[in-house]
Amino acid sequence: MTDAHTPFRPFDTALDEAAALRILQDAVAGAEDGELFLERRRSEALVLDDGRIRTASYDASEGFGLRAVKGEVAGYAHSTHVTEFALRRAAETARLAVGDGGGVLAPPPPGTNRSLYAPIDPMADAGFGVKVDTLREIDDFLRALDPRVVQVTATLAASVQEVEILRPEGTRLRDLRPMTRLNISVIVEQDGRRESGSAGGGGRIGLSGLMASDHWQGVAREALRIALVNLRAEAAPAGVMDVVLGPGWPGILLHEAVGHGLEGDFNRKRASAFAGLMGQRVAAPGVTVLDDGTIPDRRGSLTIDDEGMPSARNVLIEDGILVGFMQDRQNARLMGVAPTGNGRRESYAHIPMPRMTNTYMLSGDATPEAILADLKDGIYAVGFGGGQVDITNGKFVFSCTEAYRVQNGRVGAPVKGATLIGDGPTALQQIRAIGNDMSLDPGMGNCGKAGQWVPVGVGQPTLMIGGLTVGGSAA
Repeated sequence: MTDAHTPFRPFDTALDEAAALRILQDAVAGAEDGELFLERRRSEALVLDDGRIRTASYDASEGFGLRAVKGEVAGYAHSTHVTEFALRRAAETARLAVGDGGGVLAPPPPGTNRSLYAPIDPMADAGFGVKVDTLREIDDFLRALDPRVVQVTATLAASVQEVEILRPEGTRLRDLRPMTRLNISVIVEQDGRRESGSAGGGGRIGLSGLMASDHWQGVAREALRIALVNLRAEAAPAGVMDVVLGPGWPGILLHEAVGHGLEGDFNRKRASAFAGLMGQRVAAPGVTVLDDGTIPDRRGSLTIDDEGMPSARNVLIEDGILVGFMQDRQNARLMGVAPTGNGRRESYAHIPMPRMTNTYMLSGDATPEAILADLKDGIYAVGFGGGQVDITNGKFVFSCTEAYRVQNGRVGAPVKGATLIGDGPTALQQIRAIGNDMSLDPGMGNCGKAGQWVPVGVGQPTLMIGGLTVGGSAA
């Protein structure tokens, strides 16, 4: 078995580096920016469902993307064939964006000696048989915990992405990005009623920690707890009311309803509800929102982004005032500001754009208990599922996977079928209390934008938001 802590060897292809540099330089002559992005990725996933291995997949891919940028135009071409011939063909396409030239190349990314995660292959942490045995132990453990368990689904997934970026001035940047995740879902049944619960997470770490029994047993118990809560849930009320959001994963609402609106391209094109509001109050006093790609081992963290910029801790909203946007190199240049290390792409086949990394709100000074005690009639939302957001106005709809009715400060019965409806800018202004318990999610976020998906992190403290519309089914 390969030592999981042995770094990868350098990216090796049939492509000669000197030839690649010459082709790249020709492609971006007269452009303002550009790069050659090379990627090799391997991934595996094992899914146990109802006592049997339903999926055992392995995937490997590699390729390159070549980009030339001038003004608002970007020429981009990619190929799975990492050869000089394919690179020359790609250069011809990318070159079309440069036109008559006249551009001056932007300065290269600054270097960094920081590494936010170990250069490991997480798939090598354990053999195939050990992984299968772990999934079966999870299934047996949950069924032994409670006779109401009728189905268990457990997933172990791991991947490693090897990236090299060649810049036209000759700078060569490299990053090796591990990723792992454990997810457990359980269905329980009582008196003919079935409900489900799920839990999990991971990050840019090895699989061994996730496969340790003291870890997965805690995840399994949490999935079962949520399922049993839902088993006794009542129909959710409907109407406009105050809502308390729990810490951690409920930050997905902040990510979707606010975070996307703070990405540079939406604001440059004035397609965001926050466009033109720099320096103005956009949230209640005390609200400070950051996007931070520098947190070690986190799912959304990056040593360098997909343009070679070191990731950063970027303050977006400070004490309620809008102070920054997330930028890639192109949008930053067009807006006359510095790039923030938020240029991200799904793979070599995709062009980079401004994207979030780990987006969260800082803690306030209220205790969660005091915030709940002040809630006279509303909902306490602890877990979220899917949601939809309109970036242009920030309007959102989110479904709750775990929520409770609160009356006169007392947390009552769990409710089922609750949805939260509102808009991000108004919700920020309506924050009435900020808890002292900020936490990040367990490492399970994926973010979609323009057809591209990237891993992200979210987080927040306990919050009270006034005047949200709650959609429910109670009479």
